[in-house]
Amino acid sequence: MDSNFFRRYPIIKDVIGIIIFVACVAIGTLLINTFVFRSFSVVGPSMQTTMYTGDRLIVNRLAVTWAQLQNKTYIPERGQIIVFKNPLFTTGVSDEFIVKRVIGLPGERVVLKDGSYTVFNNEHPYPNNGFNPDDANNGEPGSPTSGVIDEVVPADELFVSGDHRQGQYSFDSRNGLGTIPLYDVVGPVGIRIFPFDKIRIF
Repeated sequence: MDSNFFRRYPIIKDVIGIIIFVACVAIGTLLINTFVFRSFSVVGPSMQTTMYTGDRLIVNRLAVTWAQLQNKTYIPERGQIIVFKNPLFTTGVSDEFIVKRVIGLPGERVVLKDGSYTVFNNEHPYPNNGFNPDDANNGEPGSPTSGVIDEVVPADELFVSGDHRQGQYSFDSRNGLGTIPLYDVVGPVGIRIFPFDKIRIF
C-alpha cells in the first residue's frame, strides 16, 4: 500500500498502527516474563509468617536466563525463597507454581530431627559436622519443624521447605512433594510489592 492509499483511508493506517502497537506490547511482555521477571501471588499458609496469602511477589528471571546463556544449570543459594513449577501439578487439582525456601542443594544430606534441619556436605561431613541451614535466615522461620527426615538430595535437584513447618501447613520436600528438579525453578523471589505497607526485598 502506497502513501496515497493511506491518505485516502487514514482509518486503515490508524488500525494498522494499533495492531502493531498491541503486537509489540504482547511480544515485549512475553520476553520480559520469560527472561527478566515474573509476578506471582502467594496462596495458602505454607510460608507464614514470612509471607501470607495475597502477597504479590516479583521473581528474578535474570539469574536463570544468565545461567542458560552460559549453558549452565541455575542453582539457587541456600536459604533463598524460590518459585518453581510443581512437579506434581495436575490441572484443577494442585497449584501449578509453588513458593518455598531452599534447604538442601544437590548431593547434600538433609536430616530433620528434634524440630530442626541439619545439612551435611563435603565441607561439613556426616555425622558430626553438619550445620543448620536456617541459621543465616535472620530468624525465619520462627517455629520448630515437624517430621523426621534423613535423605540425600539427588543430583540436579533441591530440597525445599515452607516456613510454616508445624503439622501439615506446608506441602514440601518433607511430606509428599519430594525434591525439586532444577529445571523446574522459575527463579528466586526478588521483592514483595504488595501489600504496599509490607514491601520487602528478599
